[in-house]
Amino acid sequence: MHPPFSGAKIAVICEGLLLTYLRDDLPSIPWPGRWDLPGGGREGDETPEQCALRETHEEFGLTLKPEWIVYERVYPGQGMKGQDTWFLVARVPKGTFDQVVFGDEGQRWEIITIERFLALPDAIAALQHRLHEYLSTAPGQPPCR
Repeated sequence: MHPPFSGAKIAVICEGLLLTYLRDDLPSIPWPGRWDLPGGGREGDETPEQCALRETHEEFGLTLKPEWIVYERVYPGQGMKGQDTWFLVARVPKGTFDQVVFGDEGQRWEIITIERFLALPDAIAALQHRLHEYLSTAPGQPPCR
């Protein structure tokens, strides 16, 4: 069993492009109307990887392989109710984004450059910061497989 955490987000990347979506604009949800990355709350005894992969499948219809995950980092106490939260990065093969089937959460999805996401004034700032941290530890990452 994995230690408690509230959820996991994952940056899904291919050739400098990033899978994003615009959250619903409902006052009852966190970060309404903000640009977000796949992921969400933990279910049962999921690991961070299982959580992120399940959420990506539910939200975008994509089945990512665990071996595509190249980065995982915990953020202690930054999740719901002070629990830990996780940030992961997956580098996916060409053609993966062509398989997106957008679910029923969010207003719309877009594939955008990493640079654009990092500069969006209406993206979730914590995710921009986490993605920037990843990029600073992994300069010169090779293109997608």
